[in-house]
Amino acid sequence: MKIFFSVGEPSGDIHGAHLIRALKALEPSVQCVGFGGPRMREVGGEIFFDLTSLAVMWVAQVLRNLRRFFQLADEAEKYFQTEKPDAVVLIDYPGFNWHIAKRAKKYHIPVYYYSPPQVWGWRQSRVKKLRRWTDCIFSGLPFETDWLREKGCRVEYVGHPFFDETEMSQLSEGSEIKQLPQPLVGLLPGSRTQEVQQNFPVFLRVAEKIHAERPDVVFAVAAFREEHAEWIRNQIPGTLQPLISVFTQRTPEIIQTAHCCLSVSGSVSMELLAWEKPSVILYQIPRYAWWLQWYFRRVKYITLVNLLAVENPFRDYNPEYTPHRSEASEVLFPEYLTYRDRTSWIADDLLRWLNDSAYYATIVKRLQTLKSEVAQPGASQRAAQMILQRK
Repeated sequence: MKIFFSVGEPSGDIHGAHLIRALKALEPSVQCVGFGGPRMREVGGEIFFDLTSLAVMWVAQVLRNLRRFFQLADEAEKYFQTEKPDAVVLIDYPGFNWHIAKRAKKYHIPVYYYSPPQVWGWRQSRVKKLRRWTDCIFSGLPFETDWLREKGCRVEYVGHPFFDETEMSQLSEGSEIKQLPQPLVGLLPGSRTQEVQQNFPVFLRVAEKIHAERPDVVFAVAAFREEHAEWIRNQIPGTLQPLISVFTQRTPEIIQTAHCCLSVSGSVSMELLAWEKPSVILYQIPRYAWWLQWYFRRVKYITLVNLLAVENPFRDYNPEYTPHRSEASEVLFPEYLTYRDRTSWIADDLLRWLNDSAYYATIVKRLQTLKSEVAQPGASQRAAQMILQRK
């Protein structure tokens, strides 16, 4: 059996690696080929091109790489025509993967979307593409599954793939991160170059505010690539350099060791939930991007954990979250999708967890309750079984 993968995000590379491992455990002869990243290659995937190297944000960056995207789509179509893989598995990355799905269906190849794009969150009309070009969607969120079924999609709930990652991420007793002083605040600035450069300067200003009130607090930064780590180190002012340690590819260890975290928005919030870690979510964006998301977004919050914690995640009007609104009490992770300077609010959120142990314990208890309801590992195993059963 031969399965073609198309995976463009670093987080998708992790999910793809777990899925390949599960497929090979069930059927050792299966061939997993296509576009992916280094994690998928490590577990035996034959990666034709590292698509995670083109993980880009916003229209300008996409346009710069547009010719390469179309070249890759053409290469995939030639492969579908000549090799006739038994299935195509897509993981997130919708802007490109719509083209892969459409071309696969042209040759009557079954298409499975594992960790699908969050079309329910904004531009909901894109669900038509999922309905038309996929044979089955493997959903990781209960409300997402219900919404997709209501829209006529073929969908199976398998659980969120990030919980497979956290199940395998155990902190070594001898880890240098574990030896860092406490209290420790984890800083998770993201995996894409643009989001690191947009968000980390804000992280630094928050760290300065926390240091002014709590000089005993230290920080650990989780960099995705070494070039990100080098850029981050060059941004840290001399006064903070003794307090901030930067590590590459050590996100799970930093989350486990930290007292609390400051993170960009993304599926990493599910990892923070799995480790029951009180966290503040930031996503600093340009003013025009804020107005675009305000117009198109159809959910209350941008953080998956917050969406899972509320009874109804959908709404028509999208005010920016502020800690002073009455609805703030329903949020587990204070979140700031903003073009404004929210460093004072973010620092206050983190300092409250650092200074108020009773309040901190309350948030941990709420995270434990939600985790018991949704954080079940085994998504990759369940998805692998369904793919192989449908061959």
